Amino acid sequence: MLTIILNILLPPLAVFMKHGLGVTFLISLLLTILGWLPGVIHAFIVNGTR
Repeated sequence: MLTIILNILLPPLAVFMKHGLGVTFLISLLLTILGWLPGVIHAFIVNGTR
């Protein structure tokens, strides 16, 4: 439940909590900076598959 809320509010934090610092986190951060919605979509895809 917490992951879903973080995926919506703070996508990079949700990815960081699940995967740590790495390429996935940097992609999430970049997408969130470019636009909130792409960051949210990426966070749901990444956190939903693992």
